[in-house]
Amino acid sequence: MTDDVLTRPPVHALLADGTMVCIRPARRSDHEQLHGLYEEMSPENLRLRFFAASRRSAALAADRACGPARPGYRALVAEIADRIIGLAEYGVTDSQDTAEYGVTDAEHTAEISIAVADGLHHRGVGTLLVEHLVSAARAEGITAFTADALSENHEVLRLFADLGLRTARRFDGPEVRCTIALDESDTYLTAVEERGRAADVASLRPLLRPDTVAVVGAGRKAGSVGRAILHQLHAGDYTGRLFAVNPGAHAILGVPSYPSVSALPATPDLAVLAVPAAALADTAEECGKAGVRALLVVSSGLDAAQSDALLTACRAHGMRMVGPNCLGISNTDPALRLDATFAARHPRPGTAGIAVQSGGVGIALLDGLSRLGIGVSSFASLGDKYDVSGNDMLQWWESDGRTDLALLHLESFGNPRAFSRTARRVTRRMPVLTVDAGRTDAGRRAAASHTAAAATRTMTRGALFTQAGITATHSCGELLETAALMHSQPLPAGSRVAVVTNAGGAGVLAADACAEAGLTLPAPTPELVDDLLAVLPAGAAVGNPVDATAAVTEEQLTACVDRIMRYGGIDAVLVALVPTAVAAATGDDLIRALTHAAPGSRPKPVAAVRLEQGLPVELLPAEGGGTVPAYAEPQAAARALAHAARRAAWLARPAGTVPVLDDVDTARAHAVVDTYLEENPDGGWLAPRVCAELLDCYGIPQLPWAWADTEDDAVLAADRLRGADGRVVMKGHWPGLLHKSAQHAVHLDLRGDHQVRAAFRDLETRFAGLLTGVVLQPLAPRGTELFAGVVQDEVFGPLVLFGLGGTATEVLSDHAARLAPLTDHDVHDLITAPRCAPLLFGAHGGGPVDLTGLERLLLRLSRMASDLPQLAEADFNPVLATPGGVTVLDARVRLLPRRPQDPYLRRLR
Repeated sequence: MTDDVLTRPPVHALLADGTMVCIRPARRSDHEQLHGLYEEMSPENLRLRFFAASRRSAALAADRACGPARPGYRALVAEIADRIIGLAEYGVTDSQDTAEYGVTDAEHTAEISIAVADGLHHRGVGTLLVEHLVSAARAEGITAFTADALSENHEVLRLFADLGLRTARRFDGPEVRCTIALDESDTYLTAVEERGRAADVASLRPLLRPDTVAVVGAGRKAGSVGRAILHQLHAGDYTGRLFAVNPGAHAILGVPSYPSVSALPATPDLAVLAVPAAALADTAEECGKAGVRALLVVSSGLDAAQSDALLTACRAHGMRMVGPNCLGISNTDPALRLDATFAARHPRPGTAGIAVQSGGVGIALLDGLSRLGIGVSSFASLGDKYDVSGNDMLQWWESDGRTDLALLHLESFGNPRAFSRTARRVTRRMPVLTVDAGRTDAGRRAAASHTAAAATRTMTRGALFTQAGITATHSCGELLETAALMHSQPLPAGSRVAVVTNAGGAGVLAADACAEAGLTLPAPTPELVDDLLAVLPAGAAVGNPVDATAAVTEEQLTACVDRIMRYGGIDAVLVALVPTAVAAATGDDLIRALTHAAPGSRPKPVAAVRLEQGLPVELLPAEGGGTVPAYAEPQAAARALAHAARRAAWLARPAGTVPVLDDVDTARAHAVVDTYLEENPDGGWLAPRVCAELLDCYGIPQLPWAWADTEDDAVLAADRLRGADGRVVMKGHWPGLLHKSAQHAVHLDLRGDHQVRAAFRDLETRFAGLLTGVVLQPLAPRGTELFAGVVQDEVFGPLVLFGLGGTATEVLSDHAARLAPLTDHDVHDLITAPRCAPLLFGAHGGGPVDLTGLERLLLRLSRMASDLPQLAEADFNPVLATPGGVTVLDARVRLLPRRPQDPYLRRLR
């Protein structure tokens, strides 16, 4: 073990049954416990571990794990309540048995061993430890594990086989040698993800399906939050056992009360804490010692020390926690009826899951979904989100068997990349909707480079939502409007909408709203025109919109909508209706034309717009069951249909894959980065030579260039670089220079030695004391100037940006962004999303640029950002795209000293 390993902080993670464990490096002080771990093993388990029931081997194993720090060795322990229950270790070996996986250097191979306490097998202790060792080994350049086991040791062999990594076995008599390749495959991530999902759901059961609940801090007088939550639980007919904790009362609201948690007649699964901030840590500690398994903390106003003490108590006793500073939680399952909130009304049971950070937003969504009749399956107000997060709730809804619609309002993301993987999986099973909160530039960080200036948090969140298939709305109202449509109607196959109305003006408003939302209104075919005219009253105008006139009857409108539904050129129908005296006189109810159909009989979505409607959105009951959404404004209906169309398109597209790249030298790239940071411990912008070398490691095409320190060197370099037309470009350089054109540090179109000398003297004179040299390049041919870059966001990870380049890149702000690593679909989206995309595909007769080369450039940039967490920014501007190729004309890269982080490693916040 190296010293930095020994000082790394412990992390907490979940076993298969939801039990919380601490994973940390072994320490010298662990010797007695580790020796005891082996001493308490049965002779049979000792034999399987050491190939003989040897107490001497056990002692040596404890000595090794707790010995002096040494390179190439690492030992991790798992502990519960300060008791070590497992040990996993690896040490670099001189084994050469991994050649079949491309590993021929012994220093890249390590031998692994695992020990788990008797009585704790089959709970995932060993697997969790190995996952953490895999993450650590990859960070240290180890590419394969080897392990020797007895062929009868089925448990450890199954552990290796089920990891999700490529594993080979070689039998030698009673022994078997396992070789495990530590490649970063999606198969492994999926296996880790599935283990994490099962463990997470198990850990949330005491929180969201508790058999016993205690409200700590329920007051005797009306007005306290604790008393309000106790009332909601009691009045909501919670089916489990319910207690209050108040030293001054024997009963509150008819609920038995006890002086302390330890005095309760039964241990609660869930304790609701509504006590002053100063008392929270002690109360949580008391709960943990009593065996409470989950906390709901509604108290607010904690300072940093109180926050740390509260979370420490939860981790020490293995308790999951919602809050602090939250509205509460709810589970409307009729078998439970848990309403531990202080909302004014009980939520209506239903199928929508809600997770919010803002209590006010939570109340609005609870009321809105209840009013619509969609109802709520479970609700969590996450508050300050110390522990349980939106990611946890997504996994709960995925598994609860009751939720078919997920609504989120998250103001922060603890682990966006893990959240994205979870959301991508869950979104294929149910719609996941969110409010994109905080979209203004107020939170935009100061930036120096083009890349950092373009990378707003709005763009970053947008990339996360788009790639994960999450439907992002701009307000709670829009969220409810979209939820109403997705809950009640099938998804459209595309974005083609037919507008039908009984009033021409309403039809025009609806048509405008659809066009503004990105929907299309195709003209009907002659056959459809004839079909509709045959059923509509005289004077009807059959275009798109279809003006059925005020004389249309319920029967005629029904026939019109049904015929459009059967037409293959339309994906959805929007019907805009206004009340008329004609319909009133005949007793026709035009809305019935939309609600008469049985559920499932209409394969396309239909939405109504009623301009006289008082509520923004309603769900109208249909005959035989089901509902039809009705909106007060056409813009709301159009937005909802557009969101549904985008979701349908996302579902129809196969999941993307991250292409395998050749000609990538990751080891050399790491060496370049390490060397630079050794010489520049604070990081900085790379000099041109180092920058070019790093790009070369990833096969990123660069225009030929040369460095010159002096005027004579510049002339010689220009002679070597001149193309057929003899012209070159000279760019000044000094540390920290980013925008050369803005500083007038560029000379273009230089011909002959005289102009090269004059340009060098000009830069040398104007930037005396700054200039360290110049870069010379041949004058690039004409083409489309683009921009590509990366920003390494500390929360979201690497963000790849692409768009129009040149000197006006920030002014025009024509950029798109996606989070790395990029899939083949992400690259396609990046290229087609900017407004300049038509230029790349040959608009105005220019011919398409080298799109394959452009895709390769973006994929290689993504790979570089994913490989190198130290890469803070990369700025390629301009990137020249022509039909013949794609070339980076100017590149800037900034490095910072950062440790690699595994975003998919199983650990709690």
